[in-house]
Amino acid sequence: MTAQVITTGTWMVDEAKEAAFLDAWAEFAASASESSGATTLRLGRDSRDPRRFVSFAAWATADDVNAWKTSLDMQEGLAQVVQHVDEFDNTVLEVIITASSGQSELGLTSSISKGA
Repeated sequence: MTAQVITTGTWMVDEAKEAAFLDAWAEFAASASESSGATTLRLGRDSRDPRRFVSFAAWATADDVNAWKTSLDMQEGLAQVVQHVDEFDNTVLEVIITASSGQSELGLTSSISKGA
């Protein structure tokens, strides 16, 4: 069994482009959520910097993330979103420790592709 994998994106958006960004991200996320291994995708706004948004989603496996990241749908969808942002950065995380209900658990090893 492998560790849970989480994708994240950090988006810096000018106020004038915010509505277009939100529409494009919602469409991108709806499409991505239909990908194999995807769970709920979420977008949050930084409470200290309203221009900064952070997206995140858990995936079943690193292979699912890699397949999604190399798909034409992902690449075209991302292009639609990034045209409305000033800065974008993303990463893939493997969960190392989880904690819930007063208990913590060490995650298992993942096989995330380098450069994914």
